[in-house]
Amino acid sequence: MTRLTHTDESGRARMVDTGSKPVQQRTAAASGRISMLPATLKLVNTNMMKKGDVLTVAEIAGIQAAKRCGELIPLCHNIPLDQVSVTLTTDSDGVRAESTVRCTGRTGVEMEALTAVSVALLTVYDMCKAADKGMVITDIRLDKKEKHDVA
Repeated sequence: MTRLTHTDESGRARMVDTGSKPVQQRTAAASGRISMLPATLKLVNTNMMKKGDVLTVAEIAGIQAAKRCGELIPLCHNIPLDQVSVTLTTDSDGVRAESTVRCTGRTGVEMEALTAVSVALLTVYDMCKAADKGMVITDIRLDKKEKHDVA
C-alpha cells in the first residue's frame, strides 16, 4: 500500500517538503457540473438572473479561488501560478465548468484546478439559488495532470 504524502511516520498531518524536488512545468485540468431546472437555465442563458452575468462572474470566481488555494486547503503550498483558465458552458440540463492551471514549480496544481471548478460551480449555485432550490453540483474531478522538465 502506498503511504499518504501528507502524513509523517506516526500518521500525523504534515506539509510535504518540496524543496528537493526539481522545478518543472506542471499542468492540471479539472471539471464538474451543476444541474438545474430548464427555467433556471433559460435565465442563465439569456443573462436575466437578477444577480447578473452568471457564467462570467463564476469564471472569475474560479480564477480567484485557484489563486487562493493555499489559504483554503490547510496543507497546500502557496504556488505562484503561471496561468489559470476557467470556462463555463451550458448544455441541456445545466452548466459544465472546466479549469486548467499551469505553473513552473516543485509541486503540482491539481488542488488549484479542482478548487477553481468547485468555487465556480458554487458561484453559479449562489447566483441562481433564488430561482432554483434543487440544483445539484456533481462530477467534480481531476481530468489531467502533467509535468515536464523545464527546457
